[in-house]
Amino acid sequence: MTAPAPAALHIDGVSVNLAGARIIDQVTLRASGNVVGLVGPNGSGKSTLLRTVYRMLQPADGQVRAAGDDVWAMPARDAARVTAAVVQDSPADLELTVADCVATGRLPHNRLLGGGHAEDRDAVDKAMAAAGVTGFADRDVSTLSGGERQRVQLARALAQEPQILVLDEPTNHLDIRHQLQLLGLVRNLQITTLVTLHDLNLAAAYCDEIVMLERGRVVAAGTPSEVFTPPLLHQVFGVRADTLTNPLTGRLQLVYADK
Repeated sequence: MTAPAPAALHIDGVSVNLAGARIIDQVTLRASGNVVGLVGPNGSGKSTLLRTVYRMLQPADGQVRAAGDDVWAMPARDAARVTAAVVQDSPADLELTVADCVATGRLPHNRLLGGGHAEDRDAVDKAMAAAGVTGFADRDVSTLSGGERQRVQLARALAQEPQILVLDEPTNHLDIRHQLQLLGLVRNLQITTLVTLHDLNLAAAYCDEIVMLERGRVVAAGTPSEVFTPPLLHQVFGVRADTLTNPLTGRLQLVYADK
């Protein structure tokens, strides 16, 4: 599908407090027209940081700007026209068909579900085709597997025609073929994307830049080869690691052993 012009995502000095504890501490990052992978151990604050971008958790300090505007100063509908999110374990509108679920992505554009506007139908059709869910457009979402539902959620996000895409562990529930297909699709969209990934090899293969978090703070940022170094992987993840070149793709690949 045709992607809109990239928009810049600026996270400036963002901090988040939950239950009296600082979960995110003065995080700053930039993304514009590229894929930025957010990595770190469990509990490092990855999902919490993403929630500040798609307006689910307001920062205690700092600012999140999408396409130049403070997302927390924008009306929710305006923010949804700029930023779309695919989150973990989304309800996925289980009582809807796949086509109707994807069509809800058009709501930020002031369209009613089933409104029949040609541009909306076109956006929904393209989004379903891109995410590979056209074949079960008439099925109820409740009948789908977890991986299929994840692809439906991506299609709904793409139907918003966002300038910024936020993905929280999008490869959960997907087999390896669909993991590669989904991340390849995201990379080819050529829009600003912030994605959390547990699989560091997927992050190395599909992300232009990596931001590594530890205890809510940025400990490294740069290209995969700059961030995924054996000393840093040992420090942050507690594993022995080495790097090599994937003979099939030419991309960085990591190998591990328990410390």
